[in-house]
Amino acid sequence: MGHRASAEPSQRQLRVGEEIRHALSEILAREAFRDPDLQEISVTVTEVRPTPDLKVATAFVTPLGGVDVEPTVAALNRASAFLRGRLGHMIHLKFVPTLRFEADRSFDAANRIDALLRDPRVARDLGEHEDEHEDGHEDGHGDGQESRGKDTDAGDAPRGGPDDGKEA
Repeated sequence: MGHRASAEPSQRQLRVGEEIRHALSEILAREAFRDPDLQEISVTVTEVRPTPDLKVATAFVTPLGGVDVEPTVAALNRASAFLRGRLGHMIHLKFVPTLRFEADRSFDAANRIDALLRDPRVARDLGEHEDEHEDGHEDGHGDGQESRGKDTDAGDAPRGGPDDGKEA
């Protein structure tokens, strides 16, 4: 069995990451910290990515409300040895991974996309796009017949022309 060619995490990495995420969430919710940057703050652990050898785990976190992100991440990195010790009592692994904390930027990216979609220029373009599809068909061609021209089935009359059903 060789090394994995892709950068995709293994099932074991995903399973261990989820187990660590749940345990860290519980520790952060219940533990009383001495560090003033961690007191009176609620932290969400959004994802944990262990390395392939499971020796290091990077936890992506965001404080509730997204305020004071950098001081919170720095405080969690200072407390990583303490958190690793608590984690060792909660998970069942041969080695408890070294913890690293990083700010989760996925919410920032989602907010940027949301702001772009609300931009008047984009809204105008989306509005024009929706007008094309107002007839309920994905292709924007009404019943789709105009784009096909004449039907090639033998014995059938051509369908979908703009003059069908109208007398001149």
